[in-house]
Amino acid sequence: MTGAALRRSLKRKWNGWVALSVTGAVLALLPSLYILLGLFARTTENWQHIQEYMLLDYALQSLLLVLGTVSCTIVVGVSLAWLVAAYDFPLRRFFSFAFVLPLAIPPYIAAYTYGNMLSYTGSIQTFLRNEWGLAPDQRYFDIMSMKGAIFIFTLFLFPYVYLIAKTFMEKQSAAFIENARLLGKNSLHIFLRIVLPLSQAAIAGGASLVAFEVLNDFGVTKHFGIQSFTAAIFKTWFGMYDVDSAIRLAAWLMSLIIGIFVVERLVRRRKKFSSPTNRMTPLRRRKLKGLPKYAVLCFCVAVAALSFFIPVAQLAVWATWTYKEVLNDVFVQLLTNTLLISCISITLLMILAVTVANVIRYSRTSVFSLVMTRLISMGYSIPGAVLSIGVLAVVISLDKELAPLYAWLGFAEGKLVISMSLFMLIFAYIIRFLAVGYNAVEAGFEKTGNRYAEASRLLGMGMTRTFFKVDLPLIKGAVITGFILVFMEIVKELPLTLLLRPYNFETLATKAYQYASDEQIHQASIPSLLIIGVGIVSVYFYHWLGERQAK
Repeated sequence: MTGAALRRSLKRKWNGWVALSVTGAVLALLPSLYILLGLFARTTENWQHIQEYMLLDYALQSLLLVLGTVSCTIVVGVSLAWLVAAYDFPLRRFFSFAFVLPLAIPPYIAAYTYGNMLSYTGSIQTFLRNEWGLAPDQRYFDIMSMKGAIFIFTLFLFPYVYLIAKTFMEKQSAAFIENARLLGKNSLHIFLRIVLPLSQAAIAGGASLVAFEVLNDFGVTKHFGIQSFTAAIFKTWFGMYDVDSAIRLAAWLMSLIIGIFVVERLVRRRKKFSSPTNRMTPLRRRKLKGLPKYAVLCFCVAVAALSFFIPVAQLAVWATWTYKEVLNDVFVQLLTNTLLISCISITLLMILAVTVANVIRYSRTSVFSLVMTRLISMGYSIPGAVLSIGVLAVVISLDKELAPLYAWLGFAEGKLVISMSLFMLIFAYIIRFLAVGYNAVEAGFEKTGNRYAEASRLLGMGMTRTFFKVDLPLIKGAVITGFILVFMEIVKELPLTLLLRPYNFETLATKAYQYASDEQIHQASIPSLLIIGVGIVSVYFYHWLGERQAK
């Protein structure tokens, strides 16, 4: 083969990779565009009623929930990050990992667990009455409120702020902190005047993730009776059977998401600093002694117990009561459904994630790389209830376009074939969690660099063969980590699965929600524990990936 022919062959293969990447990015964009266009659709009587009497309440409730949760998670997450990063105290290494474990527990499972534990017939009040003879005031145990929802979200979402802030404090701000210590500044002054100002961009990044998770939630707000946007979308869709009004509600929520994203980017853009040295040395921890040591230890024990160990222990106790009733043939089918939909979705998602990451790292156009990255990341910031409406609209439109083919194949006229299958749910999973898989693969490529791939190309191997022979073995660990992280997200995803699953198709998440909705909290313990188990494994791999990148 001549040199010109070889170049043409390589170019065709490269164009094939680019075409697949762009196709994936466009597919991720379509549902969002459809939702935003809903703002300009015709109004209905239901929407006029919602707009006049309910929309303001939905907005205020959602805003209050987000602001309350973000404020509390910043306080808890930044405080813990500073203590773990800057001080040495008993069990510090244990707490460093334990504070990540709440990510393994979906907030809706925590809401069911704490709601039952703190109820009049729950384990805590029963113990106080039977063992200590107390009659506690119910006001102090009423968690089914806005304050209770903020409490739940704070306990199980603070790791987003904790992880980002801790990483920044340990690496990026170490030189500034050491200089302040040499100048004789005390710890409180360093924290308030140096650490917090320097960490604003990192804290804003973690807080934005918390805000997205709160807006995505359905289980907590539904269980606690809070009129959030997501709960309103469910009510409009399944209660009023008005998809047009649900689309408009989703569009308003999308506008709120875009506003949060813009604010977060503005905060990051305006808060920049330059390191005084090119060498990033780790922060030297100071050993705590006396009363401060025990105060910090008690605070860390309380947060770790409330956010992970107490709810898991309670679920384990309930599981011993109900395992004979729950573990049957129906439960085996439940596990099969969860594994089937997860494995199919993850396989397709990781193929697309690896393709996009491989194209972006070779791209010499920064604008192309930036646009592709933003499009890929868009799905993860869109609440599941909003995304499900966009996906439903896109898939139904596709079904209508394929109607002549269905008639030729012998299907009944007007039958929606794809919309009634698992295809719609798999498509939604890929859009929603593509960013998770892409980030893991991108981290693997950044670790290995391009030198091995470039050497392979110089030796005459094409892009596809180089990928399978050279790149894939090098990033195998990152691909496996991405697979496990996406698996955790899919297994615990509730709003998307509830809205788009085929009829009579249940997963662990939907079954746990169904048990809780039917006031069978104890029966929900076993599927909940399985979801948490998957989450713990995923958190471990996330922690391992972070330590591997830090080396």
